[in-house]
Amino acid sequence: MSIKTQKLLAYTILVVPALALYLGVVAFPTLFSVFLSFSDYNGGQIFGGDNIHFNGIGAYKWMFTEPNGYFYTSLRNNLYIVAVSVFGQIPLGFILAYILTRKIIKRGGGFFQTMIFLPNIISPIIIGVLFRVFIGGRDSVYMEIVRIFNPDAVFKMNSMPMVPVLFVILWMFTGFYMIIFLAHMQRIDPAIIEAARIDGATEGGVLRHIILPAMTSEIVTCSILAISGSLKTFDLIYGMTSGGPAGQTRVLSLYMYESAFSAGVDYPLANAISTVMVVVSVILIIVVRQVAKLFAEKEG
Repeated sequence: MSIKTQKLLAYTILVVPALALYLGVVAFPTLFSVFLSFSDYNGGQIFGGDNIHFNGIGAYKWMFTEPNGYFYTSLRNNLYIVAVSVFGQIPLGFILAYILTRKIIKRGGGFFQTMIFLPNIISPIIIGVLFRVFIGGRDSVYMEIVRIFNPDAVFKMNSMPMVPVLFVILWMFTGFYMIIFLAHMQRIDPAIIEAARIDGATEGGVLRHIILPAMTSEIVTCSILAISGSLKTFDLIYGMTSGGPAGQTRVLSLYMYESAFSAGVDYPLANAISTVMVVVSVILIIVVRQVAKLFAEKEG
C-alpha cells in the first residue's frame, strides 16, 4: 500500500465518523427545521395530524405581523442581552483579568478570581429561581425593601422588567470571559512588558500598545461566544421570569418554546423563529468580524 493510499485511508477513517455525526446531529436538523418553517406541519401522524404540506412563508408572515408583537418584543430583549454581553461582560471581564494579571490587587487574587467565576458552575435555572425570589417579582425581597423606602419606585421598576434580568446576566457570565482573558494574558511574555516599563511606558501605555493588540483575536472570539449565547438564552429567563410580566421579558428562544409546546402546537412558527435566530446571529457575527478587521487594518 502506497503512502498516498495510507494517508487517504487514515483521513477517511478519522474524518468520516465526525462528518457523519455532524451531518446527523447538526446539519440535517438545521435544514429540516428550515423546511418545517415553510410547511403546515402540526405533529404528523404521531399527534393525529395530516401529512406535511408546503405552506410558503405563512409562518414568517404571521411572525412579523401578528398583532401582539411578540416577535419584536422578544427580538428587542435579545438585543438588550447581546448589548450587555458584548459591551458589559467582555469589557468588565477584560478589566478584571487585567487587574489580576498585573497584580494591581496585591493580595487575595485567587479568592477574587474564584468568587467572580463561581456563578458559572451553578446551573442557570437554579440562579434564575433564586433571583426570582430576591428581585424577580412584585413580591420579591428586593421589591419589598423598595416599598419600605420609596413606594413610588415600585411602579418605575415594574415598567423596566428587563433590568433585573440584564443585571443577573452581567453578574453571572462576566467570570467566564475573565477566565478566557486571564489565561491568554498570562501567556504574554513578562519580559516584553518589563522592557516597555523600563523604556518609560506607563501602565496605560502597556495596556494600549502591548496587551490589547495581543488580545484582539480573543476579544473577537469572546464577542462571537457572547452573541451566540445571548440569542440562545432560555433557562435563566425561564427560571427567573418565565417571560413575564405580560411577556415583557420574553426572548426568542422562549417564544420558540411557547409556540411549539406551551401556547398550542405551532411547529412552523417555532421553526421560523429558530431560523431567524440563526440569521440574526450570523449577521451580528459578521459585523463583529468586520469591525475587528477594520481595527486590525488600522493598527497595521
